[in-house]
Amino acid sequence: MTDVHGYARDCFRGVTSDRLGVELEFLVFDAEDPALHVPIARTAEALPVLPGGSRVTFEPGGQLELSAPPDVLPAAIAKLTADVDAVRLALARAGLRLGGRGLDVLRPPLRQLREPRYEAMDAFLGRPHGQAMMCSTASIQVNLDFGEDPRARWERAHVLGPVLLAAFANSPADGWASGRQAVWGRLDPSRTAPVAQNGDPADDWARYLLDARLMLIRKDGRFLPVLDGSAFRDFARVAGRPPAEDDLAYHATTLFPPVRPRGWLEVRYLDAQGAGEWPVCAAVVHALVTDDRAAGIAVEAARPVAHRWADAARLGLADPGLRRSASACFRAAAEALPRLGAEPWLVARVRAFASRHIESGRSPAADQMEEMLA
Repeated sequence: MTDVHGYARDCFRGVTSDRLGVELEFLVFDAEDPALHVPIARTAEALPVLPGGSRVTFEPGGQLELSAPPDVLPAAIAKLTADVDAVRLALARAGLRLGGRGLDVLRPPLRQLREPRYEAMDAFLGRPHGQAMMCSTASIQVNLDFGEDPRARWERAHVLGPVLLAAFANSPADGWASGRQAVWGRLDPSRTAPVAQNGDPADDWARYLLDARLMLIRKDGRFLPVLDGSAFRDFARVAGRPPAEDDLAYHATTLFPPVRPRGWLEVRYLDAQGAGEWPVCAAVVHALVTDDRAAGIAVEAARPVAHRWADAARLGLADPGLRRSASACFRAAAEALPRLGAEPWLVARVRAFASRHIESGRSPAADQMEEMLA
């Protein structure tokens, strides 16, 4: 029988350094007619050689993803900035542009990738919300080393979640500041809700793994969706055999909580930003989770609103409590970034973002909404 608790504990064992890894998703639009769906092949053919070494992949709806190799803060930001700039210019020459929001409200969902995994996921998650998640959303994922104290960083990433979600809410739709998060919230909660914080993080993650619904069974090269509500703890009954270690590892890749452990810390609750704003998002998250002094200030400020995930997605910084907490968090981040080696331009950009959005109580979604109404 697979040792779920042992696997879960291994997910919290990683290097003790303080590297940053960033995965950026971008919706891709035709520059002349944004209502057109852009085939993945057209985007791929336009891509240049990337100077920073980011890995290029595509999401089911054609969203472009750039995954930068982990590095210390200034190097990670510099390499990915070079890659984003190269991609943006190359796509512009091909009549394409990168989107600057977290949800596609111009085009209906259209799945382009037909791999068996996505066929099973589509059947399991259902429509319209599963299809919208797969094809119409874009996010920033910030990956952080666990450092010397994995439990502390795990807790920080969760406590800060609603505040950072509100601060970077950038996908207005149907009255939500983060329509992307609203889509995720309508999916299977056993795999999208935050991991409970009951004590030992590994025990909490093991319980989450066992209780989450089983999305699919891999059999003879096929991916068979499991639609009867069975959880992973029911694997043997459903599959007719005990789960192997690779079954558990694969199951974990089908779980999408806001924070996920994988030998490093994945922060997954952030809307995609524009090509000029994503460094702010990555730098602030990195500073508030990894710098102990900044984390102490930020966690104290964020704890009163740490449970308000839905309010953060719906209201963004229009909520006074979330705005107050965000203000304290951004001040702490801006003070910490020079200690972490951030370049002056990045610190200045964080302060400018705070002045424009945080102190005014206007999430980026507010600007998007004004553009949509113009």
